[in-house]
Amino acid sequence: MKRATNCSPCQAQHRERGRRAKIACAGLGRFARAGVIYFPAKACAMTHLLHRAIHTPPRIAVGAKRIEITDRDGRSYIDASGGAAVSCLGHAHPDVIAALHAQLDHLAYAHTGFFTSEVAEKLADTLIAGAPAGLEHVYLVSGGSEAVEAALKMARQYFTETGQPERRHIIARRQSYHGNTLGALAAGGNEWRRAQFKPLLMQAHHIAPCFAYREQREDESDAAYATRAADELEAKILELGPETVAAFIAEPVVGATAGAVPAVGDYFKQIRAICDRYGVLLILDEVMCGMGRTGYRYACEYDGISPDLLTIAKGLGGGFQPVGATLLSKKIYDAFAAGTGFFQHGHTYMGHPMAAAAGLAVQQVIARDNLLENVQAMGAHLRDELQTAFGQHPHIGDIRGRGLFQAIELVADRETKAPFDPARKLHAKIKAEAMARGLMVYPMGGTIDGVRGDHVLLAPPFIVTRDDVAEITGRLSEAVEAALA
Repeated sequence: MKRATNCSPCQAQHRERGRRAKIACAGLGRFARAGVIYFPAKACAMTHLLHRAIHTPPRIAVGAKRIEITDRDGRSYIDASGGAAVSCLGHAHPDVIAALHAQLDHLAYAHTGFFTSEVAEKLADTLIAGAPAGLEHVYLVSGGSEAVEAALKMARQYFTETGQPERRHIIARRQSYHGNTLGALAAGGNEWRRAQFKPLLMQAHHIAPCFAYREQREDESDAAYATRAADELEAKILELGPETVAAFIAEPVVGATAGAVPAVGDYFKQIRAICDRYGVLLILDEVMCGMGRTGYRYACEYDGISPDLLTIAKGLGGGFQPVGATLLSKKIYDAFAAGTGFFQHGHTYMGHPMAAAAGLAVQQVIARDNLLENVQAMGAHLRDELQTAFGQHPHIGDIRGRGLFQAIELVADRETKAPFDPARKLHAKIKAEAMARGLMVYPMGGTIDGVRGDHVLLAPPFIVTRDDVAEITGRLSEAVEAALA
């Protein structure tokens, strides 16, 4: 530590009448008196923002183009995770920017308590035109957590409207993630995020995920494991009482919490049949895995099923505006229409014209440029490159995913699948080493049970090329080796 001489914002702050103040210097709180400040010799990060990690303030992004983001120091980073699987078209796409300019000139905002807008109606038409069978209406919101909250409330209101008020239980899966608002957090199975807020959460019930690498027995076929995993839902419904269960919610491909985990066999067809057998609504959360990320516009197309409610966000607007949506079936819409005549819910910015314009433009570009074909082709190539780089690696236990939604899971021992000691924080070290090499990836710990396990999620933009994929896997390989050293 040494006396500060190069941080004018901090000096000015402390010169102000010589009063005692606490200043965040390089992410560390330090007290100062008589205008003297002490902080690490490196650059001082003065901020009034509450960042995600208080002691490690992030770099400042100043520009972005295609698949790269540039920081204030002029360093560029390949966005191999799309942020959080958001930037499906990369950055600064000219057609989306033009659409936003045009919408801003026309109409920036109109509250949905008074008006709808042409662009919101067009976005809804576009989403339903390619939606799974039975989904006929769209409820526009500002993000994934809001979409899930709306879906949970729709499920509950559906049963009150149809004379089944005793249906109140929500069933989900362990190691799932459905958002950070209280209802979505309660439904989700991300224990690290849930832990300190449990006293505030509504009751929800959790069954095992369909997580083949961790839970399928060696002597068990995909078909047998799919049945065993799906049977947990039926057992839980019978335990709670079928007449009390409202909905089951699941991600077709589990995202952040477990790392691009797809179901095996006909798991979701069995889930759909179980829900139908007991009159339970099926909610599919495609906030992270949907809107083309797996190579299908809606991830559940791969599984050959239709849900009663489906949530989307992230890739819907590609990061150009905050936007999400809940798609609902005709039977749910008709129940609202025949009952109270409205959905008892709402947000100030729902159906925002600028957000709708971004969502519409992004989806139009994906369709026009046949980008789902590129997702499938480059997804297969990414899998091949990951297999080449990590397939025989002594500390990579699994490579999994669909389309441009792939992950590697790290293990201390490939034979036993034993994870690394959580205290090592391997996932965080990989992120830091990747950033040092100009690569953005999405690692997370707690892969197995919220505490143990490390994985790295990749979700590059749909516009990536073979050269991009080679650069991503090359830099990731270097980062993994450096973190393990």
